[in-house]
Amino acid sequence: MTVKLTVLASGRGSNFGAILDAIERGELDARVTALISDQSAAPALERARAAGIPTLVQSCRKADKPAFEQAVTEQVQQSGSDLIILAGFMRLLSADFVERHAGRILNIHPSLLPSFKGLDAPVQAVEAGVKISGCTVHVVTADMDAGPIIAQAAVPVQEGDTADTLAARILVEEHRLFPAAIQTYSRQLLVGA
Repeated sequence: MTVKLTVLASGRGSNFGAILDAIERGELDARVTALISDQSAAPALERARAAGIPTLVQSCRKADKPAFEQAVTEQVQQSGSDLIILAGFMRLLSADFVERHAGRILNIHPSLLPSFKGLDAPVQAVEAGVKISGCTVHVVTADMDAGPIIAQAAVPVQEGDTADTLAARILVEEHRLFPAAIQTYSRQLLVGA
């Protein structure tokens, strides 16, 4: 059964692109029903439009968050989306929203959680002097970067790494891991539904 995804993205959309590429290659049995962004200039929007995927731009700043979350909920309901995928979405969602969609929101984070939560995880890893970093796909909960872990990929921190060089290598793993984790999780979700 094909899983339906509503994707939220704030930026360039490289993870969104990796998801689309995995769908095209037949590695992810999914259909993206919409891409929703809080940034009108997000390059992810262009990739979605080029693929014929409906898009929506809606501010998610503090005062606008209820309207944003309502728009996402309406999209999910109208399209029958099974999962909400945070692909470089750089805003925290409210506890009420997360509870309403409990177990159906997935995120990818550029560290081996529970280490280096929040922003600038590669910076945190380099500054901490760790020898291994990586990325984590997890279920979103009300606590930031604290939900159940679905999958992880390790990335060695090399001598002389900067946050940028480490982040670039982690991103390669994110592009591989995220579609595979979505496939695995959606099979479990849909079989159990």
